[in-house]
Amino acid sequence: MARLPHEMTSDILCRLSVKDLLRFRSVSKPWCRTIDDPYFIKLHLSHSLKTNTNLSLILSHGEDNFFSVNCALFETTQRLNHPFGDQRKALQILGSCNGLLALVDDKDRIFLWNPSTRKFQVLPFNEIGFSSPSSTYYGFGYDPISDDYKLIRMVQSHGNNDEYFHSEAKVYSLRSNCWRRIKDVCFYLKFSREFGFLANNALHWMVFKTPQSRNKELVGFDLGSEEFRFLELPECRLDKLLWFHINAVGGDICLTSTYRETDNVVVDVWIMKEYGVKQSWFKLISWKEPHFMPWSTVALPLALSKGGGEVLFFIEYKWFNRGRRIDSFVWYDLRSQEVKNVVIRDIPTSFEVNWYVDSLVPLNSNA
Repeated sequence: MARLPHEMTSDILCRLSVKDLLRFRSVSKPWCRTIDDPYFIKLHLSHSLKTNTNLSLILSHGEDNFFSVNCALFETTQRLNHPFGDQRKALQILGSCNGLLALVDDKDRIFLWNPSTRKFQVLPFNEIGFSSPSSTYYGFGYDPISDDYKLIRMVQSHGNNDEYFHSEAKVYSLRSNCWRRIKDVCFYLKFSREFGFLANNALHWMVFKTPQSRNKELVGFDLGSEEFRFLELPECRLDKLLWFHINAVGGDICLTSTYRETDNVVVDVWIMKEYGVKQSWFKLISWKEPHFMPWSTVALPLALSKGGGEVLFFIEYKWFNRGRRIDSFVWYDLRSQEVKNVVIRDIPTSFEVNWYVDSLVPLNSNA
């Protein structure tokens, strides 16, 4: 039997799932070398991202229960057995990027985990330069310029009216496996723990410019230049706001505002099409009277369908309703404005959700 050219073999293999590729490593030494090659790992990841394949939703339920939902089927959940043992409690996903999950526990220990390859790495411990921090903000992403995965930790402690203030920002590099301090931030963090989202090769958080400010501002951290910058929000109905959220949808920054308009509840979804340009914000959806939404829920857009005609929403209970909380998903049709429930078997009643792409991206550890 004639051998296929190496380029053709790589082109075929890059279309397969990680599960199949790990199995096919034992077919032959040439296949094993191909699948383990850093170039092929990037080729496989690039193909998955461009074609929207090998995508999953990671559902976090309770302190350390994780489930995956295949986005090609949306039929059932699969439990993920994390490798951290029973002693690793209160795990939270602080970021998801290219098949790597960054997690933090209740003692601020940080881990990187590739659920597809079952490899993980414990980040080196790094002391905070002052005691009793009041706010810790995290973010995790990939810098294509340095070909490095970076995690940022911002820590602050401050009193009312700026009577005292301590601040520290550090970046962890997977390539060097070490932390280093960067320039202090020029804004205030008011919540105990927040996780940033990744868009346009930058991490983003909602922050405050002064200790007295009640208005949140959007700040971005460029993973290449490692500089912070503020980004302007659209002119949305902040005066009648019930709730708002900002995240990434389809690689773009997305702002969701939920507010009252006379007797209606309205959900507006805004997209920033040109990064950093205020005039590029446009309203994708203005959804009046979402009939399935009791007062205790919020609708969070997660993704566009492959054709771009539908938006996947996560319907999350922010408050308990008579002791029950049942989170769910729906598809919203942009043309007809019709809503379809997504029925997934064995789904937890309440959860946090993150996007995930199956990948072969390696870690430094041999765990």
